[in-house]
Amino acid sequence: MEKTKKDYYEILGVSRNATKEEIKQAYRRLAKKYHPDMNPENRKEAEEKFKEISEAYEVLMDDEKRRLYDLYGHEGVSQKFGPGGFSWEHFTHADEWRDIFGSSFDPFDFLKRFFEEETIFDIWERPFREKKRKVVGGNIRVKMKLTLEDIAEGKEKTFELERYEKCPICEGSGGKGKITCSLCKGKGEIQQIQRSAFTQMIKITTCPNCGGSGKVIKETCKSCGGEGRIKKRKIFKIRIPQEIVENNYLVLKGEGHYNEGGKGDIIIEFEEIPHPLFLRKGANLMVEVPIHYTTALIGGEIEVPTLEGNKKIKINPGIRDGQIIRIKELGLKTSKGRGDLLVKIKIFFPTNLSEEEKNLLKELQKISHEHPPRPHRPQED
Repeated sequence: MEKTKKDYYEILGVSRNATKEEIKQAYRRLAKKYHPDMNPENRKEAEEKFKEISEAYEVLMDDEKRRLYDLYGHEGVSQKFGPGGFSWEHFTHADEWRDIFGSSFDPFDFLKRFFEEETIFDIWERPFREKKRKVVGGNIRVKMKLTLEDIAEGKEKTFELERYEKCPICEGSGGKGKITCSLCKGKGEIQQIQRSAFTQMIKITTCPNCGGSGKVIKETCKSCGGEGRIKKRKIFKIRIPQEIVENNYLVLKGEGHYNEGGKGDIIIEFEEIPHPLFLRKGANLMVEVPIHYTTALIGGEIEVPTLEGNKKIKINPGIRDGQIIRIKELGLKTSKGRGDLLVKIKIFFPTNLSEEEKNLLKELQKISHEHPPRPHRPQED
């Protein structure tokens, strides 16, 4: 039994009197939603849905097809598609896919990967291969290890790398003078005829000799070998942002590899080396400081380390193990101010007491007026 076709207006979710702009917006939204690459777990279903919304779009954006559909339904447009129904060779809006998915999107490769309708490639390939897109230079990724002091002080760091730069001899042209390509005779494309018993297919591909431009360099530049770019080493200097955190990126725009379409970027990924003393918590720093149990009992003054040297702080009597003392503005600097230093107290109990110490503690225990509480049910974490 033949499957009943859904209403085109219903497929796109628009009314029957929708404007072309409304239809276009609906298609853009659904095309992004059902792009097969965005649905790897349901790729087959996404392919079918993508083709379905594209068929509806083809009909409703064409005045004549839409008129026939409004008058006679699917039967009205079947003559436009032939006995096999809609296929990708009938779709005339593939150029809009680049607006939807980005300028780097290749409609021909998309169809070849997902729809496997080999017979239509000859129709599709020519308009998308005629214009040679200039290639932009690649990005360069750099991993930079930083100490906590590097970040705290916003130090200046240098690094060296090798990148492609425009050839200074030929100014990126690859050589002198240009002549007509002998392979494609200046057309920028090559035709291949494939014959079968009943059909003749013409396959048009970009000329591999001239890259589709129809011209080749007459005299190749000896410096770059015709590539238009050469490798050079360069030293860069950057100042470390004080708010940088692990796996943050710093992008140096236009400092990557050169190519005829422009320069790429340098992407610096920062890796923070764990500090031997301080634990970083955003803009705050934490350090654990052991204190003698007598200091915890009667209070006193201790020295704590900071990024700017040791600092004396007061310990109140009866401080508890694990208690945190916050020292304002001794952390890392940020655009919103400076973080704090968090001092975590760790009470030290000696394990090898002298006889004198033991006797004194026994005497202290006798005269102590405060005793431990009775056993009780522990609190749940």
